[in-house]
Amino acid sequence: MRWSTHTRDDVTIECGSVGEGYPVVLLPSLGRGAQDFAEVAQHLAADGFRVLMPQPRGIGRSVGPMEQVTMSDLAADVALVMDALLDEPAVVVGHAFGSQPARMLAVERTDLVRGLVLAAASAGKMPPGAAEAPFSRLRAEIDGSGDPSLPEEERVRCLQAAFFAPGHDPRVWLDGWSWPTHEIQAHARRTTDVDAYFEAGGVPVLDLQAEHDAVVIPGVLRPLLGERVSVQVVRDAGHALLPEQPRAVSEAVASYARALLTADRP
Repeated sequence: MRWSTHTRDDVTIECGSVGEGYPVVLLPSLGRGAQDFAEVAQHLAADGFRVLMPQPRGIGRSVGPMEQVTMSDLAADVALVMDALLDEPAVVVGHAFGSQPARMLAVERTDLVRGLVLAAASAGKMPPGAAEAPFSRLRAEIDGSGDPSLPEEERVRCLQAAFFAPGHDPRVWLDGWSWPTHEIQAHARRTTDVDAYFEAGGVPVLDLQAEHDAVVIPGVLRPLLGERVSVQVVRDAGHALLPEQPRAVSEAVASYARALLTADRP
């Protein structure tokens, strides 16, 4: 893994890079860093892809303003790295919360995005007639999972309820959280109208669902965005997905990226 930093004004973003080939960019979940994708990235590199893993602000050597941060700011952090390291558009993978800056990036910098993989990602809108509010399911458990003020056993309970499929050990995610990062990302989600990024710039989308996801309401993206959305389900996984089924995730991403490349050829 190679690490580099890239600076624009008062923002510096650290990025891990591994492999050679067509580029894939991996964006982690709420309050978490690039390490979540470590195994997925190694599989993708072995499969012939160049993988970039930008660290969110507040994690590693990524720094920048931590007040009033917008979804556009988070997307621009990713664009900063892609502009510096790539000379062609990439497939961008957003896990859970990471799907939101990924979609904003596709709107504001469509030139950088060949397609999106939204992994265990809440759509941000609800099916007609639904009683729930977007992003509301197990909200307390999601927030509690990374809350350093809570006792460990309470955090384990939150992790099991929100993130992990039955029979999987939630303790593997006790570490790896940044509460300041969580707070700026949650602020960006709360203060950004989902319509600003919901259309995802019109690019192709893979809705990569987890079989036992207790957080995401499935089947929303394709009815609203149409046939440019493909759907695939990863078995025996919950909302955490990446530590549960890293090989299945990497295979899905690789297959989708190759399909997009094939479609581009005359």
